[in-house]
Amino acid sequence: MSLDHVPAPNVYDAEPIPPAARAEIDRLLLSGDLFRYTAPSDAPVALLEREFAALMGTKYALAVSSCSAALFLSLEALGLPEGAKVMIPAFTFAAVPSSIVHAGMQPVLCEVGENYRIDMDDFRAKLPDVDAVIISHMRGHTSDMDAIMKACDAAGIPVIEDAAHSLGTTWHGRKIGTIGRVGCFSFQSYKLVNAGEGGILVTDDADLVARAVIMSGAYEHNWKKHGEDADLAEAFARWQNKLPLYNLRMQNLSAAVIRPQLPEVARRVRDGRANHDYVAELLNASSWLHVPDALSPEDRAPDSIQFNLVGFESDAKARAFADAAAARGVKVQVFGLSTDNARAFWNWQFIPGDVPDLPQTRAMLMRACDVRLPARLQKPDLDFIANVLVSAAEEVKGAKAA
Repeated sequence: MSLDHVPAPNVYDAEPIPPAARAEIDRLLLSGDLFRYTAPSDAPVALLEREFAALMGTKYALAVSSCSAALFLSLEALGLPEGAKVMIPAFTFAAVPSSIVHAGMQPVLCEVGENYRIDMDDFRAKLPDVDAVIISHMRGHTSDMDAIMKACDAAGIPVIEDAAHSLGTTWHGRKIGTIGRVGCFSFQSYKLVNAGEGGILVTDDADLVARAVIMSGAYEHNWKKHGEDADLAEAFARWQNKLPLYNLRMQNLSAAVIRPQLPEVARRVRDGRANHDYVAELLNASSWLHVPDALSPEDRAPDSIQFNLVGFESDAKARAFADAAAARGVKVQVFGLSTDNARAFWNWQFIPGDVPDLPQTRAMLMRACDVRLPARLQKPDLDFIANVLVSAAEEVKGAKAA
């Protein structure tokens, strides 16, 4: 189809916040009751924690200011030693290694393959030298959690799941974020649930969540507002006055925005997956574009699509593809070619030591592309995006492969 005079879809605006949030926000504004610990019980943040834990099937949840805060608190709550080594995939967002550095620990980067998932050979080789692992399910792509958990359990190494992009994704039917010791989620505007900013961690470990609650900023005895669970109360008493406070709390207005969106998660997951798979089929029909398959145990919940450029020998041609798509109205991020990209590991110059040599991940990032694909898009929007991407590739490489 001709794309002339057809407006490009807006892929950046989030869905409207459900109307049910308005009454609660008005009530909070009238009361001025924005601090999560002002009310004796049932503050919006406390209700969100209960509802999110129920949604995930975990015992505990702690809402905080961001997913970055959740990752940092998880590391601190594990009680790891100063300078502990924490392995992460080399394909993730800069906030992940940042959380490790903020905790006074050392990131160890693991190779990632062309399918955006952890290279298990490199993972196993580096595992004996680390104290903990953060598995980033980057852009919602799940690494082999069976192999990862088997290796980490055998070595006695705790696993934190960075599930910022994976709310609603399952592995063998089990919710991502509930497989490791603790799971961390994001409510930032480009995620499945949008509060502008915000995060939450989930776990079944009473001692871990008690430590995280206190360090999040539950000073004095505010931790008593986190439930009547006997194991939790015992853990809180054990850690009273023994941990530093970081003030990473969520406030009630954010929870009021988030809570009405939780019933929308299943629908957004369904629509996002359908949109992704529809566009993936169209892109895979091109000789020049390839969307890697999901691993068989994985049911994804995508709100974007990633694909690799095939046969683009030079960076100049990869940039030309992105420019051609942009000229047609679709912004493409080539991870390794976007200036100062926070997902390119060589830009994490705050990590102590030299930049590691990770040729497999570097090669992938130089040809891996990212396009937003929110669940609210309709079929004409999807056709527009797919047609632009295929046309841009053909402009640079020719209509057919040799």
